[in-house]
Amino acid sequence: MSTTSDRVDLRVDDDHARAQTSGHPVTAAETDALRRAFRLAAHGPAHGPNPRVGCVLLSATGEVLGEGWHRGAGTPHAEVAALTDARAQGHDTAGATAVVTLEPCNHTGRTGPCAQALLDAGIARVVVAVGDPNPVAAGGAERLRAEGVDVLTGVLPDEGRAVLGAWLHAVERDRPFVTLKLATSLDGRINAADGSSRWITGEVARHHAHGLRAEVDAIVIGTGTALVDDPSLTARTADGTLHEHQPLRVVVGHRDLAPDATLRGAGGELVQVRTHDPRAVLAELARREVRHVLVEGGPTLTSAFLRAGLVDEVHAYVAPVLLGAGRNAVDDLGITTISDALHLVTRSVQPLGDDVLIVSDIEPTTAASDTAEQEH
Repeated sequence: MSTTSDRVDLRVDDDHARAQTSGHPVTAAETDALRRAFRLAAHGPAHGPNPRVGCVLLSATGEVLGEGWHRGAGTPHAEVAALTDARAQGHDTAGATAVVTLEPCNHTGRTGPCAQALLDAGIARVVVAVGDPNPVAAGGAERLRAEGVDVLTGVLPDEGRAVLGAWLHAVERDRPFVTLKLATSLDGRINAADGSSRWITGEVARHHAHGLRAEVDAIVIGTGTALVDDPSLTARTADGTLHEHQPLRVVVGHRDLAPDATLRGAGGELVQVRTHDPRAVLAELARREVRHVLVEGGPTLTSAFLRAGLVDEVHAYVAPVLLGAGRNAVDDLGITTISDALHLVTRSVQPLGDDVLIVSDIEPTTAASDTAEQEH
């Protein structure tokens, strides 16, 4: 998923103002270390149930003692990885500062609580970008403060949220983050009048779209698309081989797939969710610890997610082609006047060969309004 970290340009003075008052003010060395921790966090996997987290340990004089990042579910968390790195270099961490992109966890899961690991290591100060919104794991800052550790939270929070990306949105909203992918002609068609659609976009755009697939946890289509197009829904490299990570392939609807459907071949696990309710789809995927969903369905499924207010961002691949007829990318949304239009905020525009990728966010107020109307 595209991030907004390149748009953030906070100054050190802003860091002092934005950080919480508890704890001594953030220092320039700690701000530099936090930005280093963001870069480390980006090495972590873009998919899966756990967040990308980075950690840098500093001495009292600002020397880097160790650093680390979370490499995926079941592996040491960033704080533990940084402590291990410091010990491997022969550094004593007693009295050191831990600079972390996400609040240290305070629970035992596949690994032990990071708050306790920091206490055991004698860490005297912890600087955090973003508090943990997960009620199961949160509480690390309070635990550390209760043990006399100086804790400062809310430092460079915008950059921290950008690094956490889809994971943070999913935990905060208690549902997977949803990216809607569209591939259309310039006049918004997904196929020609005779039904032909391969290929509207060019090779560069298609390769880019496969990279997007490799970053998500699940791809969702409807049974209509599955039966008519017989797609593979795999994430492939430029040479046609499968990416190491293959997302779940999710088919929504009540009809059965053919026994020889391509979806039953090599690729991610095939999951059929026999419903037409987008909320039920996301609830099932959340149960499977899916954090990021890519909706690639046809107009019916696309419209269902939009009408339910369940789309967070749109990736629109637009080809310089005019068809004049054929299927529209989006079906009726129930909008009858221009003032009720579903507004998006463009985040980036990227040329891809002859095509263009437009990445946009759904305005939060619009999405919230749609969701509220659905619930009443």
